[in-house]
Amino acid sequence: MIDTYVRHSPSSLNLFAAEPAMWVLERVLGIKQTVGAPAHRGVGVEDGVTAGLADLTAPLKACIDVALTKYDTLTAMSPDPRREKYRETIPDMVTAALVELREYGTPSGTQGFVEWKPDDIDLPIVGYYDYQWDKHGILADLKTTERMPSEIKVTHARQVALYATSDNIDARLIYVTPKKLEAYRLENIRDHRKALLNIAKTVEKFLSLSDDPKYFVSITMPDVDSFYWASPQARRLAYEYWGV
Repeated sequence: MIDTYVRHSPSSLNLFAAEPAMWVLERVLGIKQTVGAPAHRGVGVEDGVTAGLADLTAPLKACIDVALTKYDTLTAMSPDPRREKYRETIPDMVTAALVELREYGTPSGTQGFVEWKPDDIDLPIVGYYDYQWDKHGILADLKTTERMPSEIKVTHARQVALYATSDNIDARLIYVTPKKLEAYRLENIRDHRKALLNIAKTVEKFLSLSDDPKYFVSITMPDVDSFYWASPQARRLAYEYWGV
């Protein structure tokens, strides 16, 4: 098994299931892709919301300022042409999320570490939940997006299922767009955890095939029409390593 791959995460497992060649590029070859304005916006919004939940009396403007400062810091050197467009949506997103989540009170935990190590895999599956309210038995993950999904996305369901370590936990996905917010309750938690475990088993079988990173390049092939390979950098790497 490749020595640098020492633990699973929901994002890594979901990537393997969706686009194995990109997984090889990032997790085996160690070539991480740069993220754009949408991802940075998500981090900024989360920081602003966390500040507003830590102090329920904090003015919305102060929480929005926290979010904008974080976003500006992360995007200071970003060439993403969407930078200003996404920045403009941050105040409404922070406001909507705080209106929803402040109803739950101050969280008992934020960015809590979760590790799951079933006996039938060698490496643990780890992750960090966004917010938990022990008093209400609620665990929530905040997702920023341009378009509101009509239901929980499967990849997000797997992720939050990792965090719901008890059947008594009310696990929720909080989706916020520039214009609206929806809170979805996660059902079939055990099924989603099982799916995560099955992907982890497959990854470990895959990695057991060789200790040579080049071998995994030779048995995968990028789908260059996929959004995973949309950036110029990713397309260049697809050609460099796979010749496509």
